[in-house]
Amino acid sequence: MIPIARHIPPSTGISRIGSQPIALAAATLLLILAGGGIALWRAHTGSVPESDRVVATRQLQARATQASEQLVENTKGLAATQQESIDQLQMVQDQLQTMRRMLAAQQSDAKRLSDQVSGLTEAVEGLRQSFASVQPSEVASSPAARNHAVRSRAHAHSHQTAQPKSRKSRG
Repeated sequence: MIPIARHIPPSTGISRIGSQPIALAAATLLLILAGGGIALWRAHTGSVPESDRVVATRQLQARATQASEQLVENTKGLAATQQESIDQLQMVQDQLQTMRRMLAAQQSDAKRLSDQVSGLTEAVEGLRQSFASVQPSEVASSPAARNHAVRSRAHAHSHQTAQPKSRKSRG
């Protein structure tokens, strides 16, 4: 005869646990005691990690909000300062343009006055040259006329002084 092999079904997780009820009860008891101990410890210390995390998260959010508000205020301050700088720069540029216009006007006046001085210098030089060319002809005729005038005056003066002396001697 041929022996027939028996087929033994594989044991599943449930059937295995059912076969060791004492181990299962011990593990469950340990879990319950550990959970209860943790609960008692939290209740006794008054510290709940979840609420500490919530508080810490809220504090971080408050700090982030405060930092964000400070950043916004600083940004507004920088924008105002930048606008003031732009306004001051515009004023300086306007003043520079005004100064350039005034400088150009002064340079124009200086050139005009320089041209006038040059014209006057040329006119004076022309008058000097014409006076120098006229003067030698007058000087040549003038010494004889001067000498004649001097002689006439001297002669007239000597007659005037001589006549009163002769009157005194007569009287």
